[in-house]
Amino acid sequence: MDYMTTTTTTAPAFTGIIATLVVGLIVGFIADRIMGPGGLGLVWSIVLGLIGSVVGGFIFSLFGMGGYGIIGQILVGIVGACIVLFAARKLKHA
Repeated sequence: MDYMTTTTTTAPAFTGIIATLVVGLIVGFIADRIMGPGGLGLVWSIVLGLIGSVVGGFIFSLFGMGGYGIIGQILVGIVGACIVLFAARKLKHA
């Protein structure tokens, strides 16, 4: 019985991490397309999109809002990723 409890509690945590990474990759790609050409390249934009997803979640939580469901998480992530991409592009051209 102890084995069954351990197995069922670790699977959702692993699935959540994978889901977060997949959402971050999607968000990075979408944010790169929204921001237009900026010279960072798609790979860096996707990496910054992952970071931007965290930033977006933090910013929205400051206002007592959040992304509920997969669509909400993607929208919050896109906002954060656009902010991070904008800042990265300004730093690159400074």
